[in-house]
Amino acid sequence: MRGPGGISGTTKGDTRIPACGGCAGEPSRRDFVRRGMAAIMAAVAAVLAAVGASPSAAAALPVRFRAGREADAGELTFRVPAADGALIDRRNEVIVVRWQARAFAFALSCPHQRTMLKWHESEQRFQCPKHKSKYRPDGAFISGRATRGMDRLPVRLAGGDIVVDTAGAIRQDEDEAAWNAAEIRLAAG
Repeated sequence: MRGPGGISGTTKGDTRIPACGGCAGEPSRRDFVRRGMAAIMAAVAAVLAAVGASPSAAAALPVRFRAGREADAGELTFRVPAADGALIDRRNEVIVVRWQARAFAFALSCPHQRTMLKWHESEQRFQCPKHKSKYRPDGAFISGRATRGMDRLPVRLAGGDIVVDTAGAIRQDEDEAAWNAAEIRLAAG
């Protein structure tokens, strides 16, 4: 309700009560929430530091959807992500992850029964929606019906691109050394 002088508010008897658009000395609802979230994130970082995890582990791993560019037969190229995160190429069924100064590529499907994996940002992991198998961002198996890590794809660095060999899926249970070697070491930051 607008009153005299353009002041918005409510009327109580003959007294006009001004609308609170950020009362003097009082934080707005947005400021209150922002400060509360900052306090929560500081507490989470402190807990992670207390248990030996890096404070960056509290940061979300962003996920983007983007198709790779076709290179040679059976190869796709993706720009090296500037920061930790995942690129999901649904068309080519490939996941490319940058995590803790390393890059990996995976088959998009769960190794248990080939269901498309989903990213659970709140827990910073991949999960199969069908049988709940869980995987770390580096593809390592955590728990569930699967019996091995996500299938890695061979990767190499070519300038500012990650080149992924889509024809060469590596199963952790068949060749652990090749599975462990299917990564690119990147400069930190």
